[in-house]
Amino acid sequence: MTPAIAVERLSKVFGGLRAVDDVTLAVAPGERRVLIGPNGAGKTTLFHCIAGTLQPSGGRVVLFGADISGLPENRRTARGMGRTFQISNVCVDLTVMENLQLAMLGNDARKWTMHRPMSGFTGLRERGEIALARVGLRDRADETVKFLSYGERRQLELALSLASDPKVLLLDEPCAGLSPSERQRLFQLVKQLSRDITLIMIEHDIDIALALADRVTVLHRGKVILDGTPDEVRTNPEVREVYFGRV
Repeated sequence: MTPAIAVERLSKVFGGLRAVDDVTLAVAPGERRVLIGPNGAGKTTLFHCIAGTLQPSGGRVVLFGADISGLPENRRTARGMGRTFQISNVCVDLTVMENLQLAMLGNDARKWTMHRPMSGFTGLRERGEIALARVGLRDRADETVKFLSYGERRQLELALSLASDPKVLLLDEPCAGLSPSERQRLFQLVKQLSRDITLIMIEHDIDIALALADRVTVLHRGKVILDGTPDEVRTNPEVREVYFGRV
């Protein structure tokens, strides 16, 4: 089976620092893959290289068999890749629906129609309401984002990442900064996503990470030290030492 995402001998060097060091991994279509590791392990840098935010120093990224290593981020989005960011990244002075409509127009040829009100785009509001219902925000559609809680903004970011109907979705610490109840709510939303979407996620909450993952990739100092099942991660002594601490 052709992997949804394949990373082949990928590296990223900043001066004398090898932030990502010869990483190879393959994620099957529909799989839930979680990346874990201590701070500075290279997880977010690897994400940036996969998404196109950063160009790797070596190696390549393959999306459903096509080499996308040289493509910019917007071209990767057009080919079916979506992502969220570690830090909340929404337009706080727009409404929830306006944020979502702008995201939906990103891959729509109609975006080049200048001086046209958002209400003039047929079906956009209806699509937006369906997307917001998926993340539990339909009743907040016309609320200005600055009045949302931080957890609700994270739910909106998930809706924005889904707006382009991605085949591969990259989630960078979606539960960061959330209360325990908010983490559980977002966890359930992610867990319920269709298996038509391949999911790759960075997550520091180990309970959530291992509960969600089909497979787990553990990074340390830019290298993969284990690629296995959640049970293999829990029992591996090297992982316990570098990530959980000595026991």
